[in-house]
Order: sequence, then C-alpha cells, then structure tokens
Amino acid sequence: MKFNKVIAPLFATLILSSVPVLGNADVATRYEASCATCHSSGAFNAPQKGDTQYWQKLKAQKGMPALVESVRAGGKQMPAGGLCGDCKTSKDYADLIEYMSK
Repeated sequence: MKFNKVIAPLFATLILSSVPVLGNADVATRYEASCATCHSSGAFNAPQKGDTQYWQKLKAQKGMPALVESVRAGGKQMPAGGLCGDCKTSKDYADLIEYMSK
C-alpha cells in the first residue's frame, strides 16, 4: 500500500507536467493553428498576414477594440472566435491581430 501512495502522486505529476499548456502557446503557434487557415491564403477575402498596408489601414479605421470584438463575435465569413479555441482574453486576439499585421 505504501508503494501506491508514493508512486501515484509522482505518476500524476509526471503525466500532468508533460501535457502542453495551450494557454501559453506563442502567437505564431496560435496563428498556425487557427488564423492561418484563411489569413495565409486570403480565403473568403480574409486580409492576408503580412499585408502591412491593409492591416495598418484597418487598425486606424476601426481601432483594436473593435477588431478584437469583430473576431470574438464573428463576421460574415469568419466564425466566432476566428477558429482560435485557445484564445481566452482580448489580449490573445489582439496579439494575433498584431502578428498578422506584420
């Protein structure tokens, strides 16, 4: 019995420490897992990543809070959350928008 009481918590710690924490994913990883589906190819008329001129104009016209809300709510062709199941905060979305704009 003692063996199980010692091994079980160690085993649980080992398993849990090996599971990736998506909340800490870097922006590039998040982009590739979600936004890239449309924003790399321009599918569905999505603004393409790296089109700095377009993104700067969009950010100036609408402002970051409105762009973030647009992603959260979804749009004509973009699903709510923009396919980012890992995004939890406005900062998560803003970071992705900034990443795409460069």
